[in-house]
Amino acid sequence: MADRKHTKEILTVLLLCVLWYIVSSSNNVIGKTLLNEFPYPMTMTMVQLLSITVFSGPLFNLWGIRKYVDISWKYYFTLIVPLAFGKFIASVFSHVSIWKVPVSYAHTVKATMPLFTVILSRILMKEKQTIKVYFSLIPIITGVAIATITEISFDVIGLISALVATMGFSLMNIFSKKVLYDTNVHHLRLLHILGRLALLMFLPVWVFVDMFHLLKDDSVQYHDYRVIGLLIMDGVLNWLQNIIAFSVLSLVTPLTYAVANASKRIFVIAVSLFILGNPVTGPNIFGMLLAIFGVLFYNKAKYDAKQAEKKQTLLPYSQKSWQDRTGYTVLQNGINDEQFKKPSNSFVINGTIVNGSNNNSFISNSKASNSNLLFV
Repeated sequence: MADRKHTKEILTVLLLCVLWYIVSSSNNVIGKTLLNEFPYPMTMTMVQLLSITVFSGPLFNLWGIRKYVDISWKYYFTLIVPLAFGKFIASVFSHVSIWKVPVSYAHTVKATMPLFTVILSRILMKEKQTIKVYFSLIPIITGVAIATITEISFDVIGLISALVATMGFSLMNIFSKKVLYDTNVHHLRLLHILGRLALLMFLPVWVFVDMFHLLKDDSVQYHDYRVIGLLIMDGVLNWLQNIIAFSVLSLVTPLTYAVANASKRIFVIAVSLFILGNPVTGPNIFGMLLAIFGVLFYNKAKYDAKQAEKKQTLLPYSQKSWQDRTGYTVLQNGINDEQFKKPSNSFVINGTIVNGSNNNSFISNSKASNSNLLFV
């Protein structure tokens, strides 16, 4: 029975991953095709935010996802509003990047997200990494550099836009974790909140920037149902991609998710090269693969560091470490054999046997470091 349940879980994850890869690659190919015919990345972003706002509410209510979250106005304006701003900006620049450069190159540049995450976590959270994590950044930087030098369709605006989008998504990842930890909001509900808020915040910006240009652009034909259809498809696919990604994350370990995400990037690059047919060279492909290998190496290094810190934090301390950390002494002299017969998970303080089996028996002095495991 247990084996059957385990097999069912594995098949569910595999099915979701296949759907994720297909939806993500389709979303990128349609997005590139649409931007070639309809060069308005901000409008595409607004359609995606509208899709999140319209589709998420009814579906999440149907799934029984908690609707209301007790968030103070101060916290809302301090973290939620900046997150919504970041989501909009990162999405716009992401669309600009795939508009200006091939999808394959844009996704290779986005492999630099671990680099931005390490730098921003160090600046904002004072978080230090292990040597292994720092070394894992070398193949990422090298791979992106090789892909950039050998990219036939290179464009400076496309490169900068991809880097800005990647930095924006890195900031969102860091602060989204904090919001999820602080408020206990469901991750899908947070997606809905950010999408709706970003839509409301930037609707006036879109009106003054894109809408007026659209009205003056004679090349845009409003009866062209192909463009309208592609816009709707892009919005729906982007929404589905978010839902499936969060669903996979909820079913597997962070390391498995990271590997699946890196594999998805390879799949997207391969599909875009095959369908869109943008020219590539051997060194260009080598750079892409090296960058993605670096991402896998980075995620493994982060996972190892987290596991090591978790063991250091949660495992029982030896008798010597208890003495070192608490200043207590286990008295053996003057205690007869009957008194000293105690469970293996207990210790003696001033001749009294204390049971150490309770989880609340963890004692540390005021000098013990209070490590923040949230952003590891």
